[in-house]
Amino acid sequence: MTTTIGQKIGEFQFDELVTDINPAVVVNGGVIKALASETTLKRGTILARSSGTGGSGKLVVLGTVAGENETLTADCILCDDTVVGTSDVNACVYFAGCFDPNKVIVADNYTITDADKDALRSRGIFFKAAN
Repeated sequence: MTTTIGQKIGEFQFDELVTDINPAVVVNGGVIKALASETTLKRGTILARSSGTGGSGKLVVLGTVAGENETLTADCILCDDTVVGTSDVNACVYFAGCFDPNKVIVADNYTITDADKDALRSRGIFFKAAN
């Protein structure tokens, strides 16, 4: 495929999730834990990492109820809409960057806590509202 100068090759729609270039956005891979039924997790979903003796090391939506001997700690943000079914899924996640707190998603009936913000900040994720 060849392109010429001035040829439109794609389109981007600004969704205001990422709000600044500092700190720089860092994208990496993560494994999202399988769900009971297929669900599409939306771009901007905050994911928590499962740890502890009952933990799996995998990612779940922040606000998910922890299992026995499991600790869930805010960890990263989902880059793209991702279908998660009854098998674990590899996904692209933001490990660092500056995001609009009004554009991120957590589990229904969950409110982001100061401890969640501290955990994300320690990973390099900061919040700043879009102008």
